[in-house]
Amino acid sequence: MAIAPQTGWLIQADCIPYLTAWQQQQALLSAHLHHRNPAAALWLLEHPPVYTLGTGATLAHLKFDPAQAPSPLYRCDRGGEVTYHCPGQLVGYPVLNLRRYQTDLHWYLRQLEAVLLQVVAQYGLVGERLPGLTGVWVAGRKVAAIGIAAKRWITTHGFALNVCPDLSGFEAIVPCGIGDRPVGSLAEFIPGITLAAVRQQVATCFADQFHLAWETLMPDDPRLAIDPALPSLGRPPQRLDRDSE
Repeated sequence: MAIAPQTGWLIQADCIPYLTAWQQQQALLSAHLHHRNPAAALWLLEHPPVYTLGTGATLAHLKFDPAQAPSPLYRCDRGGEVTYHCPGQLVGYPVLNLRRYQTDLHWYLRQLEAVLLQVVAQYGLVGERLPGLTGVWVAGRKVAAIGIAAKRWITTHGFALNVCPDLSGFEAIVPCGIGDRPVGSLAEFIPGITLAAVRQQVATCFADQFHLAWETLMPDDPRLAIDPALPSLGRPPQRLDRDSE
């Protein structure tokens, strides 16, 4: 007998600040860690222009003075090197309990890649993995980046798929620390592609890969709110640019 899919929460938001999205993930992470047992969740959204550095990322991959960054610059609690987010890029933040799947972060990274490979295949494109690297490439151009975090096997952060963004912001960094492979977007191969259409493909492929049945929630659903009764999980991302306090 086939096992019925688990209920998952799909939250689709517009273009929201990076710190706001981090706080939303933390609310669900805290609920998981304090045994409130929320459903698996996937946030799909865009960010205003912002640069982010992983916990151990080097500043050497910035082509600007961090204090004079062209857009806000944060150091956050994910793995990986520097990346760039902007409108036209679809960002996905899954908050999953890997104990329900496999307690293996390498396995999880490969599952996220598999979701993105399925999405690009829906448009007739051949996506690739590259040995020793994380992400998805099409015709030698990196169209999707992945950077994750996990605490007691509860995941945060996630993936960014370049659908139809202005890629010029990537010119100010060495994206993901990979200097010899260019960044690309789906729009370079499929003119007129829309983020709204890709968003639905990502939701469908993610549900298939992780065996979920979506319940769609609005971003202000009370089940997603920060519970003031639960303790803080740590420091928020540190802002490094000229506007940092």
